Amino acid sequence: MHTSFRSTALALALALFALPAWAQSPLRIGIGDDPDALDPSTSRTYTARIVFASLCDKLFDIDAKLNIVPQLGLSHETSADGKALTIRLRPGVVFHDGEPFDAKAAKYSLDRHLTMKGSFRKPELALVDNVEVVDPMTIRLNLKKPFSPLLAQLTDRAGMMVSPKAAEASGDKFALKPVCAGPYKFVERVQQDRIVVEKFDRYWNKDQVFIDKITYLPIVDATVRLANLRSGSLDMIERVLATDIKTVRDNPKLRLSKAVSIGWFALLVNVANGPASDNPLGKDPRVRQAFDLSIDRETLNQVVFNGEFVPGNQWVNPQHPYYQQKFPVPRRDLAKAKALMKEAGITGRVPIDFMVSNTPEVRAVAEVVQAMAAEAGFDLKIRVTEVATALKEGEDGKFQLYQNTWSGRIDPDGNSIIYQACGAPQNMGHYCDKEVDALHEQARATSDPAERKKIYEKLTEKFLANGWMFYLYHPQYLIAHTERLEGFVPVPDGIMRVVGVKLK
Repeated sequence: MHTSFRSTALALALALFALPAWAQSPLRIGIGDDPDALDPSTSRTYTARIVFASLCDKLFDIDAKLNIVPQLGLSHETSADGKALTIRLRPGVVFHDGEPFDAKAAKYSLDRHLTMKGSFRKPELALVDNVEVVDPMTIRLNLKKPFSPLLAQLTDRAGMMVSPKAAEASGDKFALKPVCAGPYKFVERVQQDRIVVEKFDRYWNKDQVFIDKITYLPIVDATVRLANLRSGSLDMIERVLATDIKTVRDNPKLRLSKAVSIGWFALLVNVANGPASDNPLGKDPRVRQAFDLSIDRETLNQVVFNGEFVPGNQWVNPQHPYYQQKFPVPRRDLAKAKALMKEAGITGRVPIDFMVSNTPEVRAVAEVVQAMAAEAGFDLKIRVTEVATALKEGEDGKFQLYQNTWSGRIDPDGNSIIYQACGAPQNMGHYCDKEVDALHEQARATSDPAERKKIYEKLTEKFLANGWMFYLYHPQYLIAHTERLEGFVPVPDGIMRVVGVKLK
């Protein structure tokens, strides 16, 4: 919000000037940041998932309607007791190094996710007791107890398969030259500059791969990404600003794709992580309810996002089959908010350290929330912090209120438990409620959607009343591309799938 016109113009000029001749590859994609490690086991970033869509096929994928569809796994069957998942694998697949993909290779990849030091897939597959080779093209995942979200986990990085030969040879350096079984193979990476992949001629679905080479270019500033797309220096960009939608639509040479995110944007409250939690917002659920009632989510959506995003109050969006209609998005109620503050014994204004990421839209959200909450007696002191630093400060408990976003998973479990369970990886507020934990375990133990939804109803009621998070909205994944690009299908996980895409 504070960038001067002159510095923005300079950044635009430098970015346009800096794109070198090699960028004239058949497909050039502008991404919002430089991905972390290109190793499916250790990766954490959203942009890495975008690159993996070209490099590393998974056992299963999802389609635009969130159906789970075959990829390297052709079919699946869950045992009657829910403690075994048998997967029949696709025959005739080879890795980029020519090694065959079979049951032994699939077992190797899953075992690597489970045991490798620094693997972020370990918690996602924690209930897998062992992986068994049934026959050359069949594996069985034996579970410690029933775990209904398992199949959904295998549609993301936990289901990505790597070449055992390459992984063994490179050890902890695998990310420097990943070898998978996707439509494209790795060529080169220059940190903060580019990632280049080229078509893999032995890909199992090669007839649907029409572009010879893809270059991913990390450009942090969304305005600069759009400027490069408009100038023809890029063919496709992700995370267009909602305020730039009109600019894209008014340009006859550009096209816009939209999909409501399965993820969420929320504010996190430090309730028990060190001394910073010792304040009325952290210690009193009534004060948190008052804060929640001070926010007008629809107005926030209109002011910051031109009404293009979806206001929300749960970890799944209102279109999702697991959304609890019994607990609709709350309307702003200042009178009730002030009454709750009075009930909690609050007389003066409540100062709150509000840590936010250094991106224009997030800062804009923070300023709107700051103004709204002020009317209920909160004095939010915005502290702008780089993304990586904010994550570390969050883990260390050096915050009172912290904006956070989650890119989303198709199963509600993947959107909730890692933030809500006692001691969970993303539970930076150190919230802990054994009843909430027990409900999560119940939901994991049944595969009946109706039964699971009833359990999530109880969970939603409990967490919304006493939890440590204010869910505000669900973004639209806004992807813009040149009119020359055809065949792109937006999916609600925001990942740019490149199979089937053509450039005229």
